[in-house]
Amino acid sequence: MFLFIGYVITLAAFLGGFAASGGHLHSLFQPFELVMIGGGALGAFFGATFPKSFKATLKALPTAFKRETYSKQQYMELLTLLNDLFTRMRQNGLMSIEADVEDPHASEVFKKYPGILKDHHVIEFITDYLRLMIGGNLGVMEMENLMDVEIETHHHETQMPIHAVSRLADSMPAFGIVAAVLGVVHTMASVDQPPAVLGELVGAALVGTMLGILIGYGFIAPIATRMEDRAEEGTKMYQSIKVALLATMNAYPPQIAVEFARKVLYSTERPSFAELESHLRSAKGK
Repeated sequence: MFLFIGYVITLAAFLGGFAASGGHLHSLFQPFELVMIGGGALGAFFGATFPKSFKATLKALPTAFKRETYSKQQYMELLTLLNDLFTRMRQNGLMSIEADVEDPHASEVFKKYPGILKDHHVIEFITDYLRLMIGGNLGVMEMENLMDVEIETHHHETQMPIHAVSRLADSMPAFGIVAAVLGVVHTMASVDQPPAVLGELVGAALVGTMLGILIGYGFIAPIATRMEDRAEEGTKMYQSIKVALLATMNAYPPQIAVEFARKVLYSTERPSFAELESHLRSAKGK
């Protein structure tokens, strides 16, 4: 929603200011300039990306238009899920969660938290490391190093489409200049026309420059920024799970391990200690 509100404000500011200063809005309608700019940018985008990064970009683009995903409620679900798993491990041993880890979608523990269960990347991260803990072959240091490598890999993967969209935004002004130069070439080839016609041709050429800059920085760049913010929030969830699992391996009680995870979260989504404690008590009573 905020993205579209931003688009409306941007268009209203430029078009409203142009019209208020006496400009004619119809003169900005230059479909062939859009064809040249958009087609050139699309071709360059195809040429600059490998199939893997192209698919990743198409998959990541919708996240820029979605509503906020990582809310306080979702983190509450995550922390409560971890607390349930850790409590069962402490009371009944590591082997008591083996069936839950092997098939989380059939697990009664995981089913209580559908918001987390639908994120297969998070579920895979949790179950993979719980499986390694059950195996008992890795120490805390080895587990932490492995988690760090996986989180870094995840971060690089999420940055790939962001960089692609950012480069596209940065290239749009250049394509606008190319369209403008072609418009000037067309104007120079029409010097035998009346001044009014030449004026329209020059104006159309200048619109190309304006469109390239406006589309690049007013429309595409915000998408890349939102994608980056979403990726950073996703990484924060993995970091929260990491510290909770490591605390459990270090024999901290479940509630302390979950408290470690809570402290990692951003302050804007982090529940207070009292909120989390109350939520854990209410979940335990169900």
